[in-house]
Amino acid sequence: MKKHYHFILFLCFAFCSVSCTTNEKEITSDEVKVAVRAVGHELLLAQNDSTSLVLPIEDIDTKSYKLKFQNSLSIEPNFLIDVVSINFKKAELPSNYIIEVLECSDEQVVYSYLMKLSKDSEIIPCGGRVLPKSCYMILVKFQNYKRTFYSWIPIVLILILGVLFLLKRKSVLKLDKENDDQIKLGGFLFYPEQHKLVKQAIEISLSKKECEILEIFSEKPNTIVSREELTKRIWEDNGVVVGRSLDTYISKLRKKLQDDPKIQLTNVHGVGYKLEIK
Repeated sequence: MKKHYHFILFLCFAFCSVSCTTNEKEITSDEVKVAVRAVGHELLLAQNDSTSLVLPIEDIDTKSYKLKFQNSLSIEPNFLIDVVSINFKKAELPSNYIIEVLECSDEQVVYSYLMKLSKDSEIIPCGGRVLPKSCYMILVKFQNYKRTFYSWIPIVLILILGVLFLLKRKSVLKLDKENDDQIKLGGFLFYPEQHKLVKQAIEISLSKKECEILEIFSEKPNTIVSREELTKRIWEDNGVVVGRSLDTYISKLRKKLQDDPKIQLTNVHGVGYKLEIK
């Protein structure tokens, strides 16, 4: 049971590590503005411009932000991609976003790219073409993460493996229970719950009382069991008092055990009986 419990904990951890890591955390406007301002600062430094200003970051809505500059600049797409990625990761911002570079005059998009949690879904065009010096604005738009069919595959596999393990575990526990229910008596296998003896694939049925008596003897092999103990446990505890019924059942058990010379159910005169197993 302990191993079973540990596996369930492991399964939950593995599931969470695959699924929970894809859930974007809630972000605040201030966190985004700090990261976007850092991007603007590094873009200006790349122009050897350490004096002009990054203008206040404009909130378009809860998921869109606009970065403006005091002076004109040129933009190298590859550098823009890198500096945005680095600063967004430092701020732990969502991994799904669109970056658009706009002309200040007419707000036409002169360059844009899409970043996603899944690398296969990223769209990054024209990385090597430098945008000439001009007045630009940069628009950041965060996207909601949506699972694709393929993103569910690791989670489904973990769940399938977990179910298979539990089914196998249940089968093993059932087999162990069956093994625990059997008692070896010489050349016989005794199954108390099934009321039978098995010897070389031959089954010998036992009555309920025969089974109860043999179970008591199997608890104390090669030990004398008194008549009083037998009658008390089999009959008197159930509110029934018997006379010679015990001797009758002992005689029946002897006949059913006689095929194995290693087992003898002997009478200890005046005391009780003993199940002798050589």
